[in-house]
Amino acid sequence: MSNECCAEPSLDELFGDATMRLLMRRDGVTERDIRALLCKLKDTHAVGPGGREFGLGAIPDQREITERCQTAVAPPLVSKKLLWRAVAFAVGFGLSTLSYPVHAAVASAVDTVQGLYGTLLTTMKNGRSLGQSGRFTQLAPIIRRSFDITSMARLSVGPSWTGLSEAQREQLSESFGRYIAAIYADRFASYEGEKLEVTGEQPAPSGVMVRSQIIKASGEPVKVDYMLRRNGEAWLISDIYLDGAISEVATRRSEFAAIVKTEGIDGLIAALNRKADLLNGTMARFY
Repeated sequence: MSNECCAEPSLDELFGDATMRLLMRRDGVTERDIRALLCKLKDTHAVGPGGREFGLGAIPDQREITERCQTAVAPPLVSKKLLWRAVAFAVGFGLSTLSYPVHAAVASAVDTVQGLYGTLLTTMKNGRSLGQSGRFTQLAPIIRRSFDITSMARLSVGPSWTGLSEAQREQLSESFGRYIAAIYADRFASYEGEKLEVTGEQPAPSGVMVRSQIIKASGEPVKVDYMLRRNGEAWLISDIYLDGAISEVATRRSEFAAIVKTEGIDGLIAALNRKADLLNGTMARFY
């Protein structure tokens, strides 16, 4: 091993990341520990267990790296406890340089719609055996993950929302979510070769519009666009446009206004729950 490899660099030279250096100091890992380990790990002609040579570009597995790390530092150099700390650190560092980034990319608006469509297709293909209640059970979780239910309920109710108590808002959002899930469970009841396709996306003043189409078994396409807004780390659906023009929220707002006017908010909550229950086979599907 060359003297150049084992010259004693500083932590700044070994690792430019200040957080990593702090963690090393916290765990008692010294410059000399890491220097010796890295010199051994970087030796492209080291011989692994069983006499196998690690040629340039070869990647040993974790067990082999650990065994090489154990022999990289002589016993007098560090205590057994510090040795294992250094081994663990070096193995983690070596593998991290070969793996994907730790933080996954934030899901996009298109990912949200494609995830919804994937679950819809699976449910449709098992639709007859699941039945209405089974489809509802399958779809309710993805509906709640994909839709901004509270925002849609607020927009559908309109100005009356500001006068609601927190309990009423929660109850209304819950019943509205049940209603949307029941609609999807009824509309997507079976599979006869339909296709659900995302065709593109474009920026919109309030978020992103994801374009899609549902191609019926007959080959006729039905255009369905989704408006999505960023909510924390997720993109959530805030409105749906059938044939590119008919807003789901606007339709519900007109419908809900009449109920609120005659029966109040509690009457609307009861009506939504009743509609969700009645959708076990009474609502016409898209196709």
